[in-house]
Amino acid sequence: MATIDLNSDVGESFGRWSLGDDLAMFGSVSSANVACGFHAGDPSVIRRTCREAAAAGVVIGAHVGYRDLAGFGRRFLDISPTELADDVVYQIGALQALAAVEGARVQYVKPHGGLYNAIVTHTAQAQAVVDAVKSVDPNLPILGLPGSEVLRLAEAAGLRAVTEAFADRAYNPDGTLVSRSLPGAVLEDPEQVAEHVLRMATESAVRAIDGTTLKIRAESICVHGDSPGAVAMATAVKSALGDAGVSIGSFL
Repeated sequence: MATIDLNSDVGESFGRWSLGDDLAMFGSVSSANVACGFHAGDPSVIRRTCREAAAAGVVIGAHVGYRDLAGFGRRFLDISPTELADDVVYQIGALQALAAVEGARVQYVKPHGGLYNAIVTHTAQAQAVVDAVKSVDPNLPILGLPGSEVLRLAEAAGLRAVTEAFADRAYNPDGTLVSRSLPGAVLEDPEQVAEHVLRMATESAVRAIDGTTLKIRAESICVHGDSPGAVAMATAVKSALGDAGVSIGSFL
């Protein structure tokens, strides 16, 4: 039976502000991208998320981003590579400590939002992320978009580069994600999302927004925890994969 990793962005609540149903998402996914406090999350939220992920048998990863709480980390920040590397090291370290007190550990790194999109092509920032991860633990894989600079540089540095696709995002014909500022960028129909994922998992393909079909090899597929109807989408994806004989399991 084929196996695919499903990951979700979690731990993104902050103080009295609640976002997503992380506990419900853990029933469908195998990997948890835990916010590290820079784009979302606070120490109590992060610790609780690690505890709940560990109890559910879900692998924990560091969801590092720009220091941009107000923008939820989705805006590009033109910061120096040195500052960015330090920020990434800081975030991984914070998550490692909070996971450790819950008897868990951080096993991979996935950049978030604006940073994720920037390091598809921004070589200097991509190198900063790679350098940061390697300096903390060269055994930590990095998740990224197929063909991205960050994955190219990760492989060059001897790190494991893990290709990722998105269950609930539309694709441009060049394989990049449609900007969230454009209509149709985020898919909200559980049936459509399940069909999208099934094509990725069984055909290594994705239908772009212009109707063309792209070949895409993904070791992990992301179902965003903050999307409208996220739990319903994750449940539909899990069911569709199971019906197709595809099991859900970590890429590690």
